[in-house]
Amino acid sequence: MSYLKKIIYNCKQATFLIEKKQLKRLSFREEIELRIHLAGCGMCVLYDKQSRAINDMVQQLFHDSLKNELKLDDAFKANLQARIEEGLR
Repeated sequence: MSYLKKIIYNCKQATFLIEKKQLKRLSFREEIELRIHLAGCGMCVLYDKQSRAINDMVQQLFHDSLKNELKLDDAFKANLQARIEEGLR
């Protein structure tokens, strides 16, 4: 199998490169290999879009949770404590 065919038909390597790309910069060779693969593989293009959407949502979630610390109000804490103590009897 030629080197180009290995790139074209290797979805496992392409998904690895897609995930790696979201964490750090790909080498020039990796970037070219990924572009060649994505030019002919619709499933990996879809995977790339979904993976980026999930990563964006996770980053937004962490960003929002750090901005707005969630706290339980005192009434909820007292009620929860009472339920726990009742359950332990």
